[in-house]
Amino acid sequence: MNAAEVMTRPVVTVEPTTTIRAASALLVDHGFSALPVVEPGGRLVGIVSGIDLLVHSIGQGGGALTVGQVMNTAVISAPLTATPTELAGAFLGNKLRCLPIVDARGRVVGVVSRSDLLRVLTPEDDVLAARVDRLLHAYSRTRRWTVEVAGGRVAVNGPFDDVAERRVVAALVRTVPGVVGVALGGVPADATP
Repeated sequence: MNAAEVMTRPVVTVEPTTTIRAASALLVDHGFSALPVVEPGGRLVGIVSGIDLLVHSIGQGGGALTVGQVMNTAVISAPLTATPTELAGAFLGNKLRCLPIVDARGRVVGVVSRSDLLRVLTPEDDVLAARVDRLLHAYSRTRRWTVEVAGGRVAVNGPFDDVAERRVVAALVRTVPGVVGVALGGVPADATP
């Protein structure tokens, strides 16, 4: 796996001539933490973060300022061939929130966010366990059950009040996309009386 398989595209970019008001609107609209700044040909020349825009919007009204006046030109990027380990190193070593991905000519072709990288580094069973645990906690308002997942098969262990509650818990767990089987207290849910 490499950056080309992890990155988000198409990438939203701005040019140095973009006003900080327009750049701020893009950040808000898309929920990004930063935007790559590119020349008209798409070559990466900087990055502008929400903090950069906020500081300059408050300090000077931001009306006439452009991205080129507030962007960071010491931008870190990664090639399409970067591995998840290399991407993680870039994030951790530089305290980044997003990382532009560039082709051999330096043109921005995608962006990797921390959540993009976590998504590929976190095993699916762990994600499924977290979803089931969150659902069961919302149902019972307690943490009386433990959840383990292997190959999409969910095991819920802990005390159940009665057979009806076992059935409710089994039904709730089956509503989570990706669940392929349910066991309650070591007994397959289909075998529960």
